[in-house]
Amino acid sequence: MDVKSMSESELRELCARIRERILEVVSKRGGHLSSNMGAIELTVAMHYVFDVKKDPFIFDVSHQSYTHKLLTGRWDSFDSLRSFGGISGYTKPSESEADYFVAGHSSTSVSLAVGAAKAIALKGEDRVPVALIGDGAMSAGMAYEALNELGDRKYPCVIILNDNEMSISKPIGALSKYLSQLMAGQTYQKFKKRVERILDYMPQSAAYMAKRFEEGFKLITPGMLFEELGLEYIGVVDGHDIGSLISTLKTAKSMKKPVILHAQTLKGKGYAPAEGKYAKWHGVSPFDLKSGESIKGKANIKSATEIFSENLMRLAKEHENVVGVTAAMPTGTGLDALIERYPERFWDVGIAEQHAVTSMCALAKEGFKPFIAIYSTFMQRAYDQLIHDACLLNLPVVFAMDRAGIVGEDGETHQGAFDISFLNAVPNLILCAPRSEASMAHVMDFAYACSGALAMRYPRGGFLLDKFDEFRGAKPLSLGKAEVLKSANSDVVLICYGNGVGRGAEVLTLLLNAGLEVSLVDLVFIKPLDKELLLGLARDKKRWYVISDSAKNGGVGDILSAFLQENSLHDVALYSFEYKDEFIKHGNTKDVERDLGISADFIVDKILKDNKYYL
Repeated sequence: MDVKSMSESELRELCARIRERILEVVSKRGGHLSSNMGAIELTVAMHYVFDVKKDPFIFDVSHQSYTHKLLTGRWDSFDSLRSFGGISGYTKPSESEADYFVAGHSSTSVSLAVGAAKAIALKGEDRVPVALIGDGAMSAGMAYEALNELGDRKYPCVIILNDNEMSISKPIGALSKYLSQLMAGQTYQKFKKRVERILDYMPQSAAYMAKRFEEGFKLITPGMLFEELGLEYIGVVDGHDIGSLISTLKTAKSMKKPVILHAQTLKGKGYAPAEGKYAKWHGVSPFDLKSGESIKGKANIKSATEIFSENLMRLAKEHENVVGVTAAMPTGTGLDALIERYPERFWDVGIAEQHAVTSMCALAKEGFKPFIAIYSTFMQRAYDQLIHDACLLNLPVVFAMDRAGIVGEDGETHQGAFDISFLNAVPNLILCAPRSEASMAHVMDFAYACSGALAMRYPRGGFLLDKFDEFRGAKPLSLGKAEVLKSANSDVVLICYGNGVGRGAEVLTLLLNAGLEVSLVDLVFIKPLDKELLLGLARDKKRWYVISDSAKNGGVGDILSAFLQENSLHDVALYSFEYKDEFIKHGNTKDVERDLGISADFIVDKILKDNKYYL
């Protein structure tokens, strides 16, 4: 879509049409709503001033890139948003050349812009990276690491700071508004350059006085931090005024240096129910446009997040030394209720996973019992802290990893596939997983009593096993002890872990209907393993089928294969139904599971073919 040929009134009409299109599709498909509705004018202005065919367009997290997608040849295909085989909810270079980089995790945009600017300088090209970053992403240290270098190197680069909750600064009265408008204009920027040149030739005392005046002037503007880092600052500008945005971006682009453009926007702009600071409108399931009510039916079973939250609240009431932290995901991890009830003991530290982990390690050393509630995919961001600050000292820290396994429509950047693989290598770390609502309570009681570091994982949504009355019960945990849930005389055993136990129960039921009896085992722990039970299984069961919501490489199957090798149990055949060695596509979870070959019916077919002799 050629926005460069449009008039200002035509651009406003385009923004209105984009708003309607986003609402139309997201209300049917679900997705990130409020952030996209608030960034429409910003994105249109980016496309007007910069050249998407040559200038790197970088979207931090990229959950707010829907307008960019609609402007770059995906208007019609936008109906397939987040569906299996459809377009992604994030930028994805394999989907379009207009998507400069893959994104899904926060605070990478400035680093990418710095790297792109370096490459452009080395190649001597006339291109300017432009990055759009939300104010929430500025809570992560990585953004400041990049800004620190950018301010020193002075590469031409434009960073648009989308301030949609006034979390960085709030304009103070008419004077602040006037100064922000003044600093956004070319007249002020030209005047500043002229003053800087004059100061180079002035006596030291006069230059000192001028510098002091400039510093005092900056104190009443919101950009002092960025100026001190060596970056030009322009703002605060109205992020919904397309004319002002275009004019200001042109100024920023022409400066040939690193510039921060601070724009203030309203989340959910144009859809009244979503306007403002409403977390529930950040990521939504399908909803009714008129009422704003979700049209997705209430789940029959509690989500694992709810169950975790309830049990942590119970522990917090019973034990005053229980504390907790989350990294900008209080609602998603269930910690919001605890932060409200015990604000002095539970914290949201923003998008700062590394800080979250290390700060809790100090609390553990001081005698507290920290629970770190974090998504599996974001645990990757604090791997060094887990090793260096938690496990080296074997501190009693609990890593509660939500969204372990397939997360569905969020896709490659968010799948909780790798935590078992990268955590199993770390000494002093216990790995366990609840299989149901009842077992979650026992896992958390065990975690509280544990004297060392422990990581537990649980799925997005409810536990599959809670659909089966036969397996609802659970026992208190003993370290490294597995549990046989169903014993059969056949040679076949389903060895499962975490939410994989629920899929194992589905498979067991289908196999029984087909005439094949099998045993069902919940490992409970994969570090340490229940070696005694596994040795007993190896004597009686020669066909092991592993079911776990995790990557195959380094996963539960590999852990059990290593056990069999170490004990010279070469007569046991093991097959793992874990995720193959590829990044997992976005889409409905059932569609994704079928594509991966790990759905219950696929597993049943495989086992029946392997065991024709027994039927």
